[in-house]
Amino acid sequence: MQRRQFVQFAIQCAAVSSVVSSDRTLLRAQDESQRVDWEVGRHIYKSLKWNMVQTGGTVLDKFQLLKRLGYDGVELDSPQGLEQEEAIRASQKSGLPIEGIVNSTHWKVRHSDPDPGVREQALSNMQTAMHFAKAVGADSVLLVPGNVTNAETENHDQVWQRSTEGIRQLLPLAEALGVQILIENVGNGFCETPELFAEYVDQFDHPLLGIHFDIGNFIRLGPPAEWIRILGNRIKKLDVKDRTRANERKLIGDGQADWPAVRQALSDIGYQGWAAAEVAGGDETRLREVLTRMDRVLGKSDGQAPVRS
Repeated sequence: MQRRQFVQFAIQCAAVSSVVSSDRTLLRAQDESQRVDWEVGRHIYKSLKWNMVQTGGTVLDKFQLLKRLGYDGVELDSPQGLEQEEAIRASQKSGLPIEGIVNSTHWKVRHSDPDPGVREQALSNMQTAMHFAKAVGADSVLLVPGNVTNAETENHDQVWQRSTEGIRQLLPLAEALGVQILIENVGNGFCETPELFAEYVDQFDHPLLGIHFDIGNFIRLGPPAEWIRILGNRIKKLDVKDRTRANERKLIGDGQADWPAVRQALSDIGYQGWAAAEVAGGDETRLREVLTRMDRVLGKSDGQAPVRS
C-alpha cells in the first residue's frame, strides 16, 4: 500500500471508530435516561376510587379482587360511603390497605358556599371524613375547597377567603388525627395556574396541608409536567386520568398527558407515594385494564406500598 493510500485508510478507520464510539456513548446516555425515567415508577403505588369497582359480591369480595389484580390500595368515600367496621374488616382480611378518603359531599356542600349554614355543614362533613380516615387506616382526605359559580356571590376571591377560613378550622383536627388535608385541582374555576395554586397552599404553611394532584384535569391549561415541577413537594398524592387539550376524556395513555415528561417531572421532584385511577370503572376485565394502563404510563411499583400503622 502506498503511503498516501495508507494515510487515507487510517483517516477512514479513525472516522468509523469515532462514529461507533459516539453511537455507543449515545446509546449509553439513552439507556441511562430511560433508567432514570422509569425509576420513579418503583415507588408509585397504584390505587383507585371505590366507585370504579362495579362487580358483584360483598365488600370483602371486592377488596380481595383488587388485591388479586395487583392494586396496592384503594380510596373510599366519606361521609357517604361504606360502613366503617365493614371497611376495616375487608381491608384487614384482604390485606388491601385503604390509603385515602375522598370527601363525598364537597361539590354540593361547599366551604365556599355563600350561606354560612352550608359552610358549617361542609366543616362538619370534612370532620366526619377525617375521623373515618383515621379509623380505617387512611392518611389523607381529598378536598375540593369550593366552586367558582358566579361573580356576585361565589367568585374566585370569595372561594379563596371562605375555603381558607374553613380549612384553618380543620388543621387542629388534622394534627390530632395525623390525617392530611389534600386539595385537588379540578374544573372549578379556582387557582388555574400552578403559581396561584402554590400560593393558595403555601398560605397555610402546614405540613398536613398539601395537594392531591390530578394529572389529567388541567391538560387544557398546560402540560402536567410543568405543573408538577412548579408545585413540587406540595404534591402528596396523585390522581391518574388522561384527556386531550380540548378536555376530551380518553383512556389512560391515549390522551395528551405526555407521560414520559410526567414521569421525568415526578422523578425530578422526588415523588414517592400513591396514584389513584379516577376513570370509568367496570367489571374485573375493565379494572385489570386500568391497572395495566397505569403501569404502562407510570411504571410498575415494587409492591412495597407504605401502610399506616
